[in-house]
Amino acid sequence: MNPSAGPDLRDIHLPPAPGWWPPAPGWWVLAILALVLAYLVVRWGMRRARSRRWFRRVQSELEHIVATHAARPDRARLAADISQLLRRVARLIEPGAVSLRGEAWLGFLDARLPPERQASAPFRLGVGRALVDAPYRRNGDPAADFDTQSLVDLARDWIAHALPRRPVHG
Repeated sequence: MNPSAGPDLRDIHLPPAPGWWPPAPGWWVLAILALVLAYLVVRWGMRRARSRRWFRRVQSELEHIVATHAARPDRARLAADISQLLRRVARLIEPGAVSLRGEAWLGFLDARLPPERQASAPFRLGVGRALVDAPYRRNGDPAADFDTQSLVDLARDWIAHALPRRPVHG
């Protein structure tokens, strides 16, 4: 060994770089939380899509009733069809509502409106009364006359406010 050359230099031996597998326990916890969150988001999205599809189906059926009425105007038939649609929707909200008749039925409909509309009782005291009266009136009877557009608007408003986010039954 040549002392004038200095000490013999060697490379530093480092341990091998840590691998990415298996991950540290913290990463496992984070991965599990991410999977649970993804599952909940997908489930929420599917429920929301299902409830929107159901809501659109009810609205499209009301629009079909209105279009049918426009083709052949019959006030009594319009009132009966809207009443039947509202009864089918009410069955999903509260199954016992289907058996309600007359004032009790109109009171149920009024109770499902927003509070500011409930005070005027549009079903019991307004145009909604046609749902129980109009189908049994003769054509030309002044008591059978009602504003069809107001009744349709009232039914739309009731559907928009009374429907739950998803069907309870059915």
